[in-house]
Amino acid sequence: MKRSILFDTETTGLDPATGDRVIEIAALELVGDLPTGREYRTLIDPERDVPEEASRVHGFTRADLEGQPKFAEIVDDFLAFVGDDALIAHNARFDFGFLNAELKRIGRKPLDMERMVDTLDMARERFPGMPNSLDALCRRFGVDLSARTTHNALLDCRLLAEVYVELMGGRQHGLGLVAEGEQAPAVVYDGPAERRIVRVCPSAAELAAHAGFVEQLKDPVWNS
Repeated sequence: MKRSILFDTETTGLDPATGDRVIEIAALELVGDLPTGREYRTLIDPERDVPEEASRVHGFTRADLEGQPKFAEIVDDFLAFVGDDALIAHNARFDFGFLNAELKRIGRKPLDMERMVDTLDMARERFPGMPNSLDALCRRFGVDLSARTTHNALLDCRLLAEVYVELMGGRQHGLGLVAEGEQAPAVVYDGPAERRIVRVCPSAAELAAHAGFVEQLKDPVWNS
C-alpha cells in the first residue's frame, strides 16, 4: 500500500531568507492515507533568538530551545523517517521552503518539490472562496480543536491527518483488503460507525411462507 508522510514545522518567523530558522519538526506516517501510529518529533536549537510574536504563536521561547539539538544533528534521523515518499503539509510551500533552507545551510540536497502534497491547495479546490486554514477545515469536518491552544507541530499533524482523510473522500477512503505480505495500519477512529448494507438471499421455504402471507392481504402491492 502507498506510504506517505504528513509533516509540520514551527519556526522563528515567516521568511528563511531573512534568517528565520526551524525550531520544531513533527511528522507522522500514513499507509493507504491512514495513520499507522509511527511518529517523529524533535525540537531544534535555532542558534538565534525567538521573537516574541513568534513565541505567541507556538509557545516556545529561546530558553525552551537551549540545549536542544541543532538541525545538522537531527537531519539524518528526519530524512530516514520520511524516506522517498510523498510529503504532505498544509501550506506546504512554507514548510518546504524552511526545510530546504536548513538543508542548504549544511550542504545537503534539498527536498524534491515533486514530492509535495499541499492540503491547502486541495482545500481551496474543494471549497473555493471559503476559509481554508487548518482551524477552519477542522471546524468544517467536525474535528475536535479543544487541545489546540498553540501551534504545536505534532498536534497539528494529528489534526491535519483527520482533515486529509476527509479531503481524500472521507473515512471509507483507503479501507479494503490488504495485499498478501502487507500489514494493515493499526488505526482506530472514534467517529460514528459506517452504515453497512447486507443483501440476503431467502430460502425456498421462506419464499413460500412469504407468498402465503401475501395471499391473505387485500390488494397487496407486491402483486401490482
